[in-house]
Amino acid sequence: MKRINSRLLSGLFAASLSLTCVAQDRPQKLAAIRLKTGIHNIQAEVAQTPDERAIGLMFRKTMGTNEGMLFTFEQAGTQCFWMQNTLLPLSIAFVGDDGTIVNLDDMKPQTLDSHCSAKPVRFVLEMNQGWFAKRGIKPGAKLQGAPFVH
Repeated sequence: MKRINSRLLSGLFAASLSLTCVAQDRPQKLAAIRLKTGIHNIQAEVAQTPDERAIGLMFRKTMGTNEGMLFTFEQAGTQCFWMQNTLLPLSIAFVGDDGTIVNLDDMKPQTLDSHCSAKPVRFVLEMNQGWFAKRGIKPGAKLQGAPFVH
């Protein structure tokens, strides 16, 4: 009986490892929510688990004009992001609990340069590069939507 269980466990472990490898070389698709800033609507997939946040927008070749990814963290902290395995140039907004954009940055594809929040935050929004600038959205602007306390 022990031999069957150990083989079954070994098989399950190997299967989970192969699923992990598959998930790490293709884009993930997560549930999305609607956010808004001024007159601009955003359809943001929500990355809320450590695994979802680690994969983020890796391996995506395209993303819609008003689409992005909102990263949510359990506690406020200095959040830092890089672009390993990320093919799209992105702009990143570090966002306070009330939806206020703390700081913005542009990120180059497939680089390991750190882009960090200027102060502790629980939310980070990634959009196609230039999305914020093209709309005149700067630090101090507010995002509206379910995650933000107003």
